[in-house]
Amino acid sequence: MPGLYVVATPIGNLGDITLRALEVLKSVDRIAAEDTRVTGQLLAALGIRKPLLSVREHNERQGAEKLIGKIAAGEAVAYVTDAGTPAISDPGALLVQAVREAGFAVRPLPGANAAVAALSAAGFPPGPWLFYGFLPPKTKARQDALRDLERMSCVLVFYEAPHRVRETLADLAGVLGGERRICIARELTKQFEEIACMRLEAAAAWLDADAYREKGEFVLMLAGAAQAAADAGEARRVLEVLLQELPVKQAAKLAAQISGEKKNLLYDMALELKGK
Repeated sequence: MPGLYVVATPIGNLGDITLRALEVLKSVDRIAAEDTRVTGQLLAALGIRKPLLSVREHNERQGAEKLIGKIAAGEAVAYVTDAGTPAISDPGALLVQAVREAGFAVRPLPGANAAVAALSAAGFPPGPWLFYGFLPPKTKARQDALRDLERMSCVLVFYEAPHRVRETLADLAGVLGGERRICIARELTKQFEEIACMRLEAAAAWLDADAYREKGEFVLMLAGAAQAAADAGEARRVLEVLLQELPVKQAAKLAAQISGEKKNLLYDMALELKGK
């Protein structure tokens, strides 16, 4: 059927292509792509040959005009980005808007998405989450954006590129506090996939432990302000129970092991609770 098909493609493992995506990519008249070279390799691996048209961030409006002309002539056109779901921190939104405004059908094909895949393996409590995408690349703008998010109670989800991940982790800790829980997912569905959860203050050391960890595309997931406060409250409750039976130093040490809170912080809290 004529129209635009927005097709999600694998973010790494080719086995994640859906049966419907294969069917559509084989049946459409042409395929528009963020990068025709990348998509050409994907199609070759899938055994599909179709005319390709470049529609990327810098020519999306012009590309949309060409595609609308093709659809108006009765063609079915698929749109794919380099990996994952188009228009989610990728080109595609302007194209979709233009096609819809021109009166033609836009049909989404669900599939791989790095943010959803990462969240499913992170183990955060059920509840709301905010997908932010990429933070601003410049330090001040990035820190300002984080300050706007500081009090949000939901899980925060970001994408980040390898050459900026260290700076971003430093700003996350500096603005939101090193005590927050973070889950770092990199190279999802690829050979060196890694998902690790820790306190934000430990993230830099985690990167340092393996030079390869600073490579690949990242999904960063942070506990929201409410969860961070709840974690601190639970640590205090554990400490109060232990102080009923143990000396301050031992109670603080055990409470840190149980809760994951910093031992020094709990030691100071224990002294406060004891009135010392």
